Amino acid sequence: MDLQIELNTQIKLLQKSLENLKVTGRAYATAERDYKIKLRQEVLKLRDEGQAIGVITLICYGIPSVAEARYQRDVAEAIYKANQEAINTYKLKIKLLEAQIGREWANDSRG
Repeated sequence: MDLQIELNTQIKLLQKSLENLKVTGRAYATAERDYKIKLRQEVLKLRDEGQAIGVITLICYGIPSVAEARYQRDVAEAIYKANQEAINTYKLKIKLLEAQIGREWANDSRG
């Protein structure tokens, strides 16, 4: 494949990932907010019921709605971080392709 075409492809993929980072970042923030709200609600509920403070958090982690909110938060975080890694990979590929193109141009100008 022509290096310039591959470079343009990687640049487009990088741009798409950067746009997607906004979406995945917002989803992660929303999931984090939802998890903390659900956890807080359950903590306050258990405290009002007289549950010992030291075990409330442990109990809350096992409540299905809290566990689900935490799971959704963790999934959103993983997707967000994977998107960040994809961006780093595209940047690296672009740098490598630019270097290769530079070497080829240098060789062509000598020959």
